[in-house]
Amino acid sequence: MKVFDIINLIEKMAPPEFAASWDNSGVQVAALREEIQSLAVLLDPTPESLGQAAEAGADFILAHHPLLRQPRYPNRVDSYLSTLSLLFTRDIWLYSAHTSLDANPEGPVRWLARELGLQSLEVLESTVPLGPNSPLSGFGFSGILPETLSYNEFCRSLAAALGKDFWQSCGPKPAQVFRVACCPGSGHSLLTDAVASGADVYITGDVKYHIALEAVNLGLHVLDVGHFVLEEEMMRRFAADLAAALPLPVRFISGRDPITVERARSA
Repeated sequence: MKVFDIINLIEKMAPPEFAASWDNSGVQVAALREEIQSLAVLLDPTPESLGQAAEAGADFILAHHPLLRQPRYPNRVDSYLSTLSLLFTRDIWLYSAHTSLDANPEGPVRWLARELGLQSLEVLESTVPLGPNSPLSGFGFSGILPETLSYNEFCRSLAAALGKDFWQSCGPKPAQVFRVACCPGSGHSLLTDAVASGADVYITGDVKYHIALEAVNLGLHVLDVGHFVLEEEMMRRFAADLAAALPLPVRFISGRDPITVERARSA
């Protein structure tokens, strides 16, 4: 299959015009080959994940996160140089669908909403439409549960959806949960949008100390469930969507959460 036919399909699901101005979505590394036989999808373009994709025979790799936020010269021996060497030696394309995918509310970014059964979904932060016929785009979402749950009931439902039963939280804990807001990845900039949506709980990742203080001041209960768990599953589902649409093998390469839970052991 022609490489630009694959890129065109990816960009129907992750339109480049949806990407944030600071982002680096799109082709990260070009290759000489024009015919693609196998596609790999992954979250982070780490040397480990890219190596697995290459060993699996992929000649086009789709990552969520960009290789670098800002381009730079490969002027020192590090993982960046190793990555470029691998891609150039194997003649492999690398493409990033980052905020271009995040901002498409019709795409896999809302997988958690589907697992929780959220209804009446709305975008938390709409982006400016490019024209009268431009499709809806924006970051984050909020919706209502099929029925009001106690906080503990909601946490059990969330744990089942995430496949993990631990996370960090901040802000006043609600007795009941009906409206849920979420921004996969790092959604700290949408705190006030989550409050404006009337959310009882806001789910995201990467909540830092001062953001937690802001959530307390806003009276918003925030669950930091982890950047990795939200976006790894998003890319797994994106891979499944592409596999259904493409006449070639599509392989999802599982990543590894760089953050682990460590408990002190008694002597």
